[in-house]
Parts: sequence; C-alpha cells; structure tokens
Amino acid sequence: MLTAVKLVDQWQALERRFPETWESVSLRLTTEQPDELSEAARILGPMNVGRVGPELAVTVRRAGGQAGPEAARRLFARLDAARVWCRLEQVAIASADALPLREESVGTPTVPLVEAWDHLLAEVPLDWSDLLCALDLDSSALLPRTALLTAPINPTRSPDRVGFTFRCAQRAGYGVSPGMARRSFERVDAEGILGTIELLRVVCDTDHAYTQGAVWYVGGKVL
Repeated sequence: MLTAVKLVDQWQALERRFPETWESVSLRLTTEQPDELSEAARILGPMNVGRVGPELAVTVRRAGGQAGPEAARRLFARLDAARVWCRLEQVAIASADALPLREESVGTPTVPLVEAWDHLLAEVPLDWSDLLCALDLDSSALLPRTALLTAPINPTRSPDRVGFTFRCAQRAGYGVSPGMARRSFERVDAEGILGTIELLRVVCDTDHAYTQGAVWYVGGKVL
C-alpha cells in the first residue's frame, strides 16, 4: 500500500528541491489501487501523460502552459479531491545549465530519448492524431542495433540522415502508439545509445472515413 499523502503536497516537496535553473522535470506516478491508473490518466490528460506499465510518465515544464507547474498543481489537486491516492517520484530533471536543445530538435545526444519523446509530446497540440518523426543517431554503426531495439515503431531508413523516420498515431491508424514508442526508446537508452528525436510533421483532429489513417506523400513517396 502507498502512503496516502496528498499528491499536491508531494509535488510541492519535490518542487522545493529543484535547482533554481530547472526547466523541465520527468516524473513517474503510481496509483495506490492499480485499477485507478486509467482514471488518473484521464484526469491528467491535458498534460499528455504516457503510460509505462503500471505507472504514468509525467513531464512538467517550467515555461508554463498545459504542462506547467500551475497546471500540474491544479490537476494533482483534482486527483486528491477524487481520492485517487498516488505516489509521485522524480526520474530526471533538466536545467538551463545543461547544453541547450537544438532549435529544430527536441533533444541532443546528452538528453535521454525517453525524455526527448516526453518533451515532444508535451509540445504538440492536444488534438494531434498523427505524427511523422525522425530518430537520428550519433553514429551509423548504431543503426542495426537501434533498428532492432525500436522494431515496434517500424523504423524506416532515411537516406539523407543517419537514422530513421517513423509514424505515431494517438488514437488509431498507421503508426505506433505513443506508449509503445516510449518503451522502444527506453530500450535504446538502456544500452547507452545516443540520439535525437525530431518532429517532422503533425496532423490534428483527423476523422477516418473508409481508411485506417492519413496517407502522406513526401518527395513523391508514400509515408
């Protein structure tokens, strides 16, 4: 059983220990009752949380917005009010002291791919339905092993970059689910393989009519 300490209090205790230059923090949330995890995910939905086994992955960004500290505090209070008791743990924290992110990318080789993926999902519109992304690696020698570790995302070799492209679908259609993509990146991180994730295209609020998903033509090719 988890200690029934209010989630808001847990968050404030963590927040007090953050460095002054913190920019984002990756958290894991566990519910006292396993069958309440889906309800917790529903309440925290505006923050684009991801499910990782029996836990929820939550990223809070200091810059504010739908994944900012105030939004997190408000949604955590809703869980407390619903008596969905949870435990909050800090996984990683990024600060301004670290190397800055590339303008066109959501990560650098010093940022774990899981954290880069969480960051990407926190930045796209809430009603996104399909993403086209690129996974770039530090070395071409890492391509075969990474392709094996990320097989669930159906990586497609890109001739103009050292890496792959892949599609992600939030509800249904062509592409890996966000949670499965995250688990694939966890495997890559576990082996110390460095890389970056870049968002290439996003489609929002699609309505599938006689199709399994959006079809994109880029450079004369179907993606």
